[in-house]
Amino acid sequence: MKMRMIKLNPDFLIQTLQGKAEPFTSNLPSDVELLDIKYDLFSTQVFAIIRSDSFEDVAESYPIPEFKVIYTKSSKAESQPATSTKLESASKEKPRIQTSKDVRGVEDEFSAEQRELLSFTVDGDYVVVKPIQYLEAEWNEINTVVKSIGGRWVKGDIISYWEIPIP
Repeated sequence: MKMRMIKLNPDFLIQTLQGKAEPFTSNLPSDVELLDIKYDLFSTQVFAIIRSDSFEDVAESYPIPEFKVIYTKSSKAESQPATSTKLESASKEKPRIQTSKDVRGVEDEFSAEQRELLSFTVDGDYVVVKPIQYLEAEWNEINTVVKSIGGRWVKGDIISYWEIPIP
């Protein structure tokens, strides 16, 4: 199964359908195909299921993994018509992490579910990992992963976080 799920912003999707969206480039492969699209009214989120031969194969027994779309504004304004590939990658969500190899290496240590609960930034010689919501049962699992890669929990007065030394 070479499918992935991406989350889209409904406002941007409508602007794209109306032809009013700003041009951009994304990290989606060029052979991506749109299989299904659904709108969740409660979370006001659009979910698209896409397929590409360049995705890593995942067993059928696992849920469809999420594909984090990273896009940047393009200077190729009106010279390029909107394509379905661009439509799927149109998300107003900004990437939570910096595009550094060090951060990506640390991020890959965590499961997809854990990554959704965390933000990753570089601060000097450390990758700072902050929870973006209150962690209950997940805290112990995340703390175990952080300790296994040499990190530690830093308890602050207002904000607490993990810091992991950059190798």
